[in-house]
Amino acid sequence: MSRRHSAKYKIDRRVGENIWGRPKSPVNKRATKPGQHGQGRRTKVSDYGLQLLAKQKLKFHYGDITEKQFRKTYDEAVRRKGNTAENLIGLLESRLDAFVYRSKFVPTIFAARQFVNHGHIMVNGGKVNIGSYRLKPGDIVQVREKSRNMALVLEALGSSERDIPEYIELDPKAMTATYVRIPELSDVPYAVKMEPSQVVEYYST
Repeated sequence: MSRRHSAKYKIDRRVGENIWGRPKSPVNKRATKPGQHGQGRRTKVSDYGLQLLAKQKLKFHYGDITEKQFRKTYDEAVRRKGNTAENLIGLLESRLDAFVYRSKFVPTIFAARQFVNHGHIMVNGGKVNIGSYRLKPGDIVQVREKSRNMALVLEALGSSERDIPEYIELDPKAMTATYVRIPELSDVPYAVKMEPSQVVEYYST
């Protein structure tokens, strides 16, 4: 097993949920935490513990985001008008790597970051290789022509494991996806319940 797969599955066990909805996740069979003490009795979690777990689940869902990057995104959500929790979700879903993942150009959020970094993606006709690049409604994301026959891409697009959310308009033949609008929490097809309001509470304390 690769280090990336190992880390991904360890994250699932750490939070006790299959946060990407993958059929091979170990929590489908064993929900204990990793490590030799993972079988131990679970104690009652404090409010702070619940808030921390909500933050970790949401941050982990978006792959390799560092705590510094995640906090920066949260701070931007606070500065914007409107509901901070909804703003946070909108900003996270506006990331190019998240959009590539939602568009099913790749099978996992981890693969999305690598796919973007390696220069396989174009935005509005120009190459962009920064996973944290923030999209705007109306932006058109496309797999570069030389990358369209990659097995990774063809398998992901052909998979029935995930659906394309309504805020993305996909043309699978052209391998083009349009960012229609900024989504709300209820629009995002999370495999598990996400609680961004708890994340707001975590950073507010």
